[in-house]
Amino acid sequence: MAEPILAVRGVSKIYASGQRALEAVDLDIRKGEIVALLGPNGAGKSTLINVICGVVKPSSGTITVGGHDAIRDFKPARMMIGLVPQELSVDMFETVMATVRFSRRLFGRPGHDAYLEQLLKDLSLWDKRDSKIMELSGGMKRRVLIAKALSHEPDILFLDEPTAGVDVSLRRDMWKLIGSLRERGVTIILTTHYIEEAEEMADRVGVITGGRLLLIEDKAALMKKLGKREMDIALVDPMTAVPLELAEWSPSLENDGATLRYVFDAQAERTGIPSLLRKLGDMGIAFKDLETSKSSLEDIFVDLTARKEAA
Repeated sequence: MAEPILAVRGVSKIYASGQRALEAVDLDIRKGEIVALLGPNGAGKSTLINVICGVVKPSSGTITVGGHDAIRDFKPARMMIGLVPQELSVDMFETVMATVRFSRRLFGRPGHDAYLEQLLKDLSLWDKRDSKIMELSGGMKRRVLIAKALSHEPDILFLDEPTAGVDVSLRRDMWKLIGSLRERGVTIILTTHYIEEAEEMADRVGVITGGRLLLIEDKAALMKKLGKREMDIALVDPMTAVPLELAEWSPSLENDGATLRYVFDAQAERTGIPSLLRKLGDMGIAFKDLETSKSSLEDIFVDLTARKEAA
């Protein structure tokens, strides 16, 4: 198996105040994959990214980027990384093209205007290349941050809440851009509140809460392993309570008693559906429709974080 392009081992961050922002995080990222890190505010997502990118110094642990020790051999490690922060960090009086050129030179890259032109076109910024940052809309400013992060042609791109507060159009454009970057072999790690982003784009999903990485798994495997299915049975006559004879299946009543909901494990050898339907027939409980649905990544995330808080 190939060496990971990014390896994080036992990384923690404890601030002078005593606040523990990260707790011994281990993480391997493979070249060319998209990893989404999910977690509530204050979970440690931004701290983890800032530690990896050298913005924040870790309290313990090691970080290896493309074979380079990110702490002792900072410069070549940082050359491989592009970071799109949450906060706007640009000179408002500078033009778009000058900002992107300057960022490229900061990393010691030689001039390559053809690359920068294509980059700005990909981000729908080419027509604004001579505009000052202060003249741009919030969405356009966010695009400039991405252009800055990609200006030196990094191998790994970090996107910290890339679509927080942006309109649906920009969100779709960014999804498209992320897809095209992956096709070029760029490794992408993003933090997001929007679970549909993870569901749409990510190969693997990590869940962070309380500074701990609870898990990181292939998205499909995670949803298969932790996802439940629901069957909603539309009753002909609404019920006021679930009959005791149905206790074995633990169904619930929804829609003012008009729907009987049964949650089951689709991977189990016996789902319980045939026996439940037979029981309803034996009891003379008529139904007019039924449909099944599977839990979303959001359901799984809520369930995992609730379990962690209860522990």
